[in-house]
Amino acid sequence: MALLMLNTGPGAAQESGAVQTRIEQAIADIEQRDPKYHAVIAIDSEARKVARTLDRQRKAPGPMHGEPILLKDNIESRGLPTTAGSLALAQNNTGRDAPLVAQLRRAGAVILGKANLSEWANFRSEFSSSGWSGVGGQTRNAHDPDRTPCGSSSGSAVAVALGYVDVAIGTETSGSIVCPASINGVVGFKPTQGLVDGDGIVPLATTQDTAGPIANSVDLAARTLAVITSDTAQNSTAIRQGLMNLDAVSTLEGLRIGVFSRTQGFDPRRDAELDTVLQTLKDNGALLVPNMDIEPYEGYGQDSYDVLLYEFRRDLNSYLAGLPNALSNMTLASLIAFNEEHAAEELRYFDQSIFLKSQNLTDSEEDYRKKRRDTQKAMREDGLDRLFAQHRLDAIVGITDGPAWMIDWVNGDANFGPGMAGQAAVAGNPHITLPLGKVAHLPLGISLIGERWQDHKLAAIAALLDAAHPTH
Repeated sequence: MALLMLNTGPGAAQESGAVQTRIEQAIADIEQRDPKYHAVIAIDSEARKVARTLDRQRKAPGPMHGEPILLKDNIESRGLPTTAGSLALAQNNTGRDAPLVAQLRRAGAVILGKANLSEWANFRSEFSSSGWSGVGGQTRNAHDPDRTPCGSSSGSAVAVALGYVDVAIGTETSGSIVCPASINGVVGFKPTQGLVDGDGIVPLATTQDTAGPIANSVDLAARTLAVITSDTAQNSTAIRQGLMNLDAVSTLEGLRIGVFSRTQGFDPRRDAELDTVLQTLKDNGALLVPNMDIEPYEGYGQDSYDVLLYEFRRDLNSYLAGLPNALSNMTLASLIAFNEEHAAEELRYFDQSIFLKSQNLTDSEEDYRKKRRDTQKAMREDGLDRLFAQHRLDAIVGITDGPAWMIDWVNGDANFGPGMAGQAAVAGNPHITLPLGKVAHLPLGISLIGERWQDHKLAAIAALLDAAHPTH
């Protein structure tokens, strides 16, 4: 799939300036290298103009001054279509910025363009290949193009790993920030659910959806999250200040870190990498609390899936109905029909089994509410809240995901070991992954989960661990 270049031709200004130079380099890098990786769907035609303005301004620069940022293409940005990777939304020009995008602009960031993703945030088929979309093609791993980038924020992670940008914005319902960040060797930060305003984002399931940064450092990820933190979120002032300063914790010494046992025992190479991180924590005075785990009730897996199926149909239909363009008459049912009519492009590698299950789900609202209440309680009150309180934990550590598996358009995504994404996603807790390990030539992320509304504390712990760990 060729990169969509929107009005970035020879008429671009040639004025000198630090921001302009940075933007020109990023665009040139994408044009030269991205045909191999398919991480970027579109470049914003306004990026050069914004860069010129920032170079000329005399006022004090914002915290993201001149920072080029790519947005996952399910996040609205004026001047660019928001496609969710689907050809059905190829003309979804809303003319508006999602609130988080407006916050980034006010902080001085330059919206460089849109990043590729797993189509519909990887909620179309049970046999999907992460990073593939009808609009953008197959995103490829930054360290081995034959391997998966994971998803669904695939392009955001790959673009950062390749150095097109230092930070991008992804979204996560369950694993979609931390998995691609882990597998591509960068930092991914899924915040507490509700910390970032979710308006202007194509939804999967709004009770779990959140946007968050993928970056090349903990500091930049934390600073970006501070910028996009909603003013109306709980504890927002303290969280924002703590993220900016990374001062909520000043030392690893004396911290109680739970070790999530579920991610161990699958692959000795993964375990060995985690062991080196655990040793770093111990060497720096942290107290490790082993054998942390959550055992949900029988039937939890199906209930949690049903919650997503119910919310997807409800929330997507609501989003589509609110579009300020001709696509506002679309529904999940019409998207299913569109895919059937455009099967050669949209269904060439895998089906739309999840779409069909969501459309045909017979659960009542009462059924849904009970399942949502039960699953959240299993992961929150009876799960992470219990572990943090009972063991007086400051964070929980484990393996994020990986190593990356081969791209497979026949069988879909493989499973190379259990991670930690689902627990934090359903409970709503913040979750950060750091590139602290490798298996062969492939990155392996190490996760830290914190308490809800303690994103600033989690970021400070992550920064301390990142600085202390000797080999990464």
